[in-house]
Amino acid sequence: MKRNWQLHALVFPAVVVALIFQYAPMGGLVMAFQDYKPWLGFFNSPWVGLDHFRTMFAYDDARQVIWNTLVISVLKIIFQVLVPLVFALLLNEVYKMTFKRTVQTIIYLPHFLSWVILGGILMDMLSPDGGLVNQVIGLIGIDPIFFLGDNTWFRPTVIISDIWKETGFNTIVFLAAVTAVNPTLYEAAIMDGANRWKQTLFVTIPSMLPIIIVVATLSLGNILNAGFDQIFNLYNPLVYETGDIIDTYVYRVGLINGDFSYGTAVGLFKSLISFVLVVLGYRLAYKYADYRIF
Repeated sequence: MKRNWQLHALVFPAVVVALIFQYAPMGGLVMAFQDYKPWLGFFNSPWVGLDHFRTMFAYDDARQVIWNTLVISVLKIIFQVLVPLVFALLLNEVYKMTFKRTVQTIIYLPHFLSWVILGGILMDMLSPDGGLVNQVIGLIGIDPIFFLGDNTWFRPTVIISDIWKETGFNTIVFLAAVTAVNPTLYEAAIMDGANRWKQTLFVTIPSMLPIIIVVATLSLGNILNAGFDQIFNLYNPLVYETGDIIDTYVYRVGLINGDFSYGTAVGLFKSLISFVLVVLGYRLAYKYADYRIF
């Protein structure tokens, strides 16, 4: 401490911020086991044990919300591994660096835009009344589609828009893995008569397998995070059946309707499952890709 006090002083503000904004609020989790009343506070509100958790599994709405979250998040995880991987492999075959960097920059830009901005853009583009997408499909005789107000179309719209926004960031991760492949492996493959497709199939992809496993397994921790920002800015009561997720449900029930205890119980359930999946993800990453943080 005496020898490195400057480094500890540098870290101290971040530790204080984490304690105040991340650890101190955990005391509010007691609301999940109380019939919390703001005027009674944490110490005087009556205890109800696990009643809110039983209620959560008894409500059809809660079960539907959990199912929606799983479907949306699993599809996001799958496509956020496959699409950037394919894109990185295709970019790796481009030899003109100017074109390659231009494409990288273009697909990377949406990552820096918030869902507030993108939500407004998508609402205008997908509007059934004069939206650009509906104008284009109208040219081939298809009736206007209410993408953000139809339960059939809402999930695909969410998945595709998320891919569009985040593909650039994940592509960079995979491109970094491609550049780390030993060039002598390609030379040996060429000597054996392998064309570019065979080199990709038997050299590039196997060499990238550890980072692919790491990305996929670490994504398990986000399996119950279907994207609050995105859903909140795109959904509406018409698509609650297929678009309402745990985070938006907690927000609506806990903050809008004022049922703090029930909302906390749902949020705590999600956090516990996510914690287990994070631990499982790190275990799998260490076992199959020799990846570890500590």
